Amino acid sequence: MMTQAFYTGLSGLKANQIAIDVVSDNLSNINTPGYRGYTSEFKSMFEERINASSTGPVDSTIGIGVEVSSTVMNQAQGSLLLSDISTDLAIDGDGWFGLSGNSEGNTYTRAGNFTFDANNDLITADDAYYVLGTMGNNIEDGVLTEDIFDLPLSGVDEQERLRFPKTLTYPPEPTDEASFFGNLGTDDVPTVVSASVVDPQNSKNQLKLVFTKSAVQNALGTRWDVQATTQTLDGNTIYDNQTGIVEFNERGALDFSTLGSIDNNGIEVAINLGSGFTGITAMDNRPVSVSSSSNGTIGGDLLGYEINQDAEVLATFSNGMQSTVGKIALFHFQNDQGLLRETGTRFKVSANSGEAIFFKDENGQNILGANVVNFKIEDSNVKMEAGLTELIILQRSYDANSKSITTADQMMQKALEMDA
Repeated sequence: MMTQAFYTGLSGLKANQIAIDVVSDNLSNINTPGYRGYTSEFKSMFEERINASSTGPVDSTIGIGVEVSSTVMNQAQGSLLLSDISTDLAIDGDGWFGLSGNSEGNTYTRAGNFTFDANNDLITADDAYYVLGTMGNNIEDGVLTEDIFDLPLSGVDEQERLRFPKTLTYPPEPTDEASFFGNLGTDDVPTVVSASVVDPQNSKNQLKLVFTKSAVQNALGTRWDVQATTQTLDGNTIYDNQTGIVEFNERGALDFSTLGSIDNNGIEVAINLGSGFTGITAMDNRPVSVSSSSNGTIGGDLLGYEINQDAEVLATFSNGMQSTVGKIALFHFQNDQGLLRETGTRFKVSANSGEAIFFKDENGQNILGANVVNFKIEDSNVKMEAGLTELIILQRSYDANSKSITTADQMMQKALEMDA
């Protein structure tokens, strides 16, 4: 029995020491972004069966010795801390960022403190691992070839490093249509309305319409002469002049217009005055007010990259335009507990975790499966008060096992003295 006390006490010392090391590691990483704490689980090394009753087969057991059976990852969400860096990301929900840094395969982390390196690769800020995701493939020879506003993730095995050019141009899109809206009224007062139009040379010009009531009116409605002019914004250069007639019925709805299109420094711009009550009208019971809209975009140069809440990398241009050029992936696993711990914040795939997967929507398209919050970092999920309490408990358990060994030793000494 005394020998059993020695073994029980020694196993307790060893098990509690391991558990203390685990808690100490947790506490030392309490300020490490994305850190996942661990908890020790114990089990008996041996069990002794006891017949608890002489009148019936009611058996019981007592444990002899203890050992740490496993250390279990704490998967609770860490606090989301504010940051002033747009490339700092936090996962609000389930999922892992994928990283590539060596030939030993991908690693996975919850720490989203990312940055762009000298080559505009998206990397981890502390050790320059490459962040994995899907490229938009809408950049060619330093020019944006397509505006993308919702980039779907490609397959799990198709995720790649996110690399973006240092210089990028948003190409000009010349205006090919200008639309006009509003009410001219019925009084003989000229009305002027303008629209901004972009020419093929990436210059913003002015398309001006001047409505003047015709000398000869129709019987029921009103007739207006309209003169269209395209010119530079300062008015020093005129590219084209066109004239036409617009007629409105007795209710003020547009019946027809003879004004078609006008040249804007090398491109024809269609002039859309609408029809019926959908565009320009001439009603006497509404105030005079006209406005315009036009398509086309002036070109711009890259100002920089940032990341939005959908984990999309956005290119921002000097003309005020933005476009998605890549998307960071969020990986998932059948069993997160089965991931192999590489460091406090990095994990690798194992047979127990299963291979990385993507969540899918009802249409079978890959999705993130969690919210990604920019300008925030997920803090360690270790709680100081819980860790210190657990440390006190384990230390007392360690002391108790130490005393059991001392007591067993004293009993052994007494037994030897009695035998003498």
